Amino acid sequence: MKKVKFRYFLPLLAAVLLVFAFVTARTPGVVGEDYIPGIYSTVFALLPPVVAIVLALITKEVYSSLFVGIVVGAMLYSNGNLELALNTMMYHADGGFVVNLTDLSHAGILVFVTILGALVVLMNKSGSAAAFGKFASRHIKTRVGAQLATVLMGIMIFVDDGFNCMTVGSVMRPITDRHNVSRAKLAYILDATAAPVCIIAPISSWAAAVTFAVPESMHINGFQMFIKTIPYNMYALVTLLMLILITVMKVDYGPMRLHEQNAANGDLFTTGERPYDENDVVDENPNARVSNLVIPVITLIVSCIIGMVYTGGFFSGVSFIDAFADADSAKGLVYGSLITLLVTFVLYMSRGVMSFKEFAASLPAGFRSMCAPMIILIMSWNLSGMTGLLGAADFIHDVVGASAASLQMFLPAIIFVISVFLAFSTGTSWGTFTILIPIVCSVFGAAQEMLPISIAACLAGAVCGDHCSPISDTTIMASAGAHSDHINHVSTQLPYALTAAAVSAVGYLIAGVIGYFTDSSIAMLATPITLAVLYVTMLVIKKAPSGKRLPAAMQSAEKP
Repeated sequence: MKKVKFRYFLPLLAAVLLVFAFVTARTPGVVGEDYIPGIYSTVFALLPPVVAIVLALITKEVYSSLFVGIVVGAMLYSNGNLELALNTMMYHADGGFVVNLTDLSHAGILVFVTILGALVVLMNKSGSAAAFGKFASRHIKTRVGAQLATVLMGIMIFVDDGFNCMTVGSVMRPITDRHNVSRAKLAYILDATAAPVCIIAPISSWAAAVTFAVPESMHINGFQMFIKTIPYNMYALVTLLMLILITVMKVDYGPMRLHEQNAANGDLFTTGERPYDENDVVDENPNARVSNLVIPVITLIVSCIIGMVYTGGFFSGVSFIDAFADADSAKGLVYGSLITLLVTFVLYMSRGVMSFKEFAASLPAGFRSMCAPMIILIMSWNLSGMTGLLGAADFIHDVVGASAASLQMFLPAIIFVISVFLAFSTGTSWGTFTILIPIVCSVFGAAQEMLPISIAACLAGAVCGDHCSPISDTTIMASAGAHSDHINHVSTQLPYALTAAAVSAVGYLIAGVIGYFTDSSIAMLATPITLAVLYVTMLVIKKAPSGKRLPAAMQSAEKP
């Protein structure tokens, strides 16, 4: 398989380098701050992430695919100058590898991921995960119950999407394994209850981001506008209902169907890749208690919330809502995870569930287990920075502006589609709605009902594109939380996410038409209509021919 990958992968990389090095115009190796590349604010600005994503899906190799996308972006930015391309890739203030590593927010996320990896190892090595699994097995009897419990826990942890994926994954993975739920399905549930939940939760880091994205010049309260968008956030609501429907109705299709068939036969992975194999072993310990897992998890949730409002000035007299709106989520998550690690140390040492040496050894083991997602995160940040340097934001601004004058009735659906494509290409939902919300506000007046509908379409599209994209932080975190191969996660959840996207697009067409003619909250009727369309769609998919079931001998894939 690897020979087939490299047969066309390396020639393609060489071709890309040659084309941009010798065909495009030459540029000096060092440029000033006012430098603008030749393809700035054109459709080519989205080429680097498209190249990376297509290569990742074809080759099933995410690292080299991301690297090729970064190289393409650097070559486009430098107009073919190899010296400038190298300087841009490594040291550019808005997209270089070194700058991404030294950025305080990015560094905070990497520290948070590392500490969570250590906590997962500690819970396994101490036997706490096994004890919780035995406890849960007495109450969760079926595969459906295990999946619904994961969905419920994902909805309950709504503070931050990455925090959601890692926490729910570490707690529920032993339980879903026990009930033969595939790792790909677990990763999908984590991903689908991360951003889609956060984007409709008033107390979350996402609510804060949306609040500040609404321009002050519009004289609109950003938080109140966020609340108004919740009933119109079609993709979030559709995705959550779809999770429940596919679980209760036992509907699986696309690549996920094979993964679930194999999981029912005992193969949770389907493919041979085991990126987290070292820490998948759940140890037994006669001294372990359920509380050894519950106390650290509750501490993590509470301390992360406190850490976030602390960074927003809550303990200096700022209101709770305003503190959340002004919070530094990366810094707050670091505070919360460090406090949790300290509490876990005191708890485990005092109860004698593991020795100090075992505790200390778990810290580097946790770091090693998170190396793969951290590398992908760093490279995806670099790729996103390249896209910004090429003027993707200005290109999207021009596209939306050209549509606004004559297509107001269909603008929510247009905004949704554009937002999906931009978030999918760049891997950032926050960056997407930060770009689009000011554009939407400039198109509609503050008093129009079309404004919250269109902002909701922007938010929904950003979450949808983020959900689908293999270079999204949340998608990467979901793979890490489920201990699933990243490309397996992306390829199996894509048909589900596209189904929800198609239904949501229909919903925004309906909402746009009603809002345009009535200019009132009657447009809110579009939401229950959209959910009804989803239910009918799921019935059709369930009754559609699903193909012959593979022979049992073919359903289990190679083992490492």
